[in-house]
Amino acid sequence: MSKLLVTGANGQVGQELQALSARYPAMEFHFTDASTLDITNAAAVQNYFDAHQFTYCINCAAYTAVDKAESEAELAQRVNVTGVKNLADACLTHYTQLIHLSTDYVYHNQQNTPFREDDPTAPKSVYARTKLEGEQVARQRMPATMIIRTSWVYSAFGHNFVKTMLRLGKERDELGIVFDQIGTPTYAGDLACAILDIIEMVENGEKEITDLHSIFHYSNEGVTSWYDFAKAIFRAEQIECRVRPIESSAYPTPAQRPHFSLLNKAKITSTFGLEIPHWEDSLLKCLQVIKATVKT
Repeated sequence: MSKLLVTGANGQVGQELQALSARYPAMEFHFTDASTLDITNAAAVQNYFDAHQFTYCINCAAYTAVDKAESEAELAQRVNVTGVKNLADACLTHYTQLIHLSTDYVYHNQQNTPFREDDPTAPKSVYARTKLEGEQVARQRMPATMIIRTSWVYSAFGHNFVKTMLRLGKERDELGIVFDQIGTPTYAGDLACAILDIIEMVENGEKEITDLHSIFHYSNEGVTSWYDFAKAIFRAEQIECRVRPIESSAYPTPAQRPHFSLLNKAKITSTFGLEIPHWEDSLLKCLQVIKATVKT
């Protein structure tokens, strides 16, 4: 039986992995958060690995408060870089496969075609720079690391755009949402399922462990803007809230957001034979989960 460590288990992807874990009985899961495993403490990480001998480590732990990172750069650096280095070192020592989650924010240049994994990076915020540094230190310390860059993550758990729109749409008659940032939403449940399916392929002998040793992109399929995403949420839930398209300049934030961050997923789909759902289909699925959660 393979043993999986999931760090950042209370984040969106981490909670989706917890929800899915029962579907993978051949895997033994260990879920940790900052209170049970401080990844910024190298000794604590090594001791935890010594005690458990993991087969895989899925690192969902990250400092993701994009705007707060501008004023909390040291904390973002500790979690997104030092913490990743500690995990990579422990994985190398214990022959554990590291799967590390990263972000579309590492690109942020003038490109207007979907980014491939080998396209130039150009991070423009503390969050983006520390996430890219985390990728780099992981692959320096453990070249066999699997890095998955994703975008616009949402789920039934935690704080995210979908849940914020559901709340504000019921509280207000009108909202201004930026229309000049283009990308693809990612339902965290789909990403979590893809990760576990890939691990299962390796464990079943359908894929080699070396197939993981690269950078991959994962988001849902399709293209949208934040404005159109909000419209789709309100349409699905029949929320009568007017949505006005506004430019990013009308909604200044401490951290710059990329205006174009479409990810090309051809590499991960061809390598692992994945079928990635369209973002609108996954949005409806997530909304059903949210409603079921509210009822219970």
